[in-house]
Amino acid sequence: MNASERLHVRPGLAALTGWVMFVAMLGLGGCTVAPVVPPPPAHLFDDTLFAAPSEPPRADAIFALSDAMKRYVEQDIAGPLRSKGPQRGLLEALYSKGQLKLDYDSVRTRNAAEAFEARSGNCLSLVIMTAAFAKHLGLPVRYQSVYTDATWTRSGNLYFSSNHVNLALEHRATDARVGVDTDRAWTVDFLPPEDVRGQRTRVISEATVVAMYMNNRAAEALAGGQLNDAYAWGREAIRQSPAFLSAYNTLAVTYLRRGHPQHAAQLLRHVLQREPDNTIALSNLARTLGELGQVTEAAQLAQRLNKVEPHPPFHFFDLGLAALQAGQFESARELIGKEIKRAAYHHEFHFWLAVANIGLGDKSAARRHLILAKENSTTFDDKALYSAKLERINALRLPTIMR
Repeated sequence: MNASERLHVRPGLAALTGWVMFVAMLGLGGCTVAPVVPPPPAHLFDDTLFAAPSEPPRADAIFALSDAMKRYVEQDIAGPLRSKGPQRGLLEALYSKGQLKLDYDSVRTRNAAEAFEARSGNCLSLVIMTAAFAKHLGLPVRYQSVYTDATWTRSGNLYFSSNHVNLALEHRATDARVGVDTDRAWTVDFLPPEDVRGQRTRVISEATVVAMYMNNRAAEALAGGQLNDAYAWGREAIRQSPAFLSAYNTLAVTYLRRGHPQHAAQLLRHVLQREPDNTIALSNLARTLGELGQVTEAAQLAQRLNKVEPHPPFHFFDLGLAALQAGQFESARELIGKEIKRAAYHHEFHFWLAVANIGLGDKSAARRHLILAKENSTTFDDKALYSAKLERINALRLPTIMR
């Protein structure tokens, strides 16, 4: 996940008046494992600025099977695992409609046991849960980062960027001897096949997946104002995978929220030494330097960012919302439509485009975009909200649908 104060996390600081930061996550993606990277400099961390977290980050808990998971794999689906082979038996048990009935839900990143108990999770949670079962069965697992456009969401003026991961289940050395088809690996993906068909992937290590999980937890804690938790998860994400640069950005935003822009600047410069055109780090460092009074360098970075990314995430959407507030519905429809052209699956964009169409008296288009908002929503609460709007749309006027 990424935020603006950009955070980086995978399918978005109100307290910092007047400007936003970016963070990155993963729900949120050639073929080499990340190179070995030396540990980051110790001066990037300052534990004295934060209290102990509500729970200590533990890498060993991420893939741990609960007793219920062990019973499920050793008793409930033991027959299909024998008759269909471990890969097919496991995947049909987990993801066919007649079995667990898992649902996609991006409200929080769960570990394997939590995703199994809830029967839901974001893409990273479901990858982790599947991998936990596969490892218990002795199946080799290959994690893959998928090259797709980042998905952006926001909370207040934190902006979150999300990328996509999937996994492939490979074969054990003994499978061929017991009659299991070993001609192919089974790829597990939680996006529709048409969205990932033909997409390039790169193999990532399990340490990177662990860092992604921890970075997501840090970003979620940050969005909830739990800065001690955000610091602990962010620092541990970097310790697990020093090459995973999104975690440095999340930690930088955490320092900013705690009121220490100098610490944040050090982390963001560390990212830019390795990725000079990292737009999230450029944006956040420009704003951080502004906080520090280093206006000349901040302006230079802003100019550089504008060349790399002339229209940042939500640019046209925010202009569209301003047009809506002014009652300029045709302009709002055009601007929000531009945002949808580069982020076709973001439910919030479709909802507000429906609002613009209601303002123009086009209830048919409004209904169509509300359906798209519901289909592309990633939490149960949002799906329920859009379902209610759809039921009432024939009687709705603009002030009502906006609430």
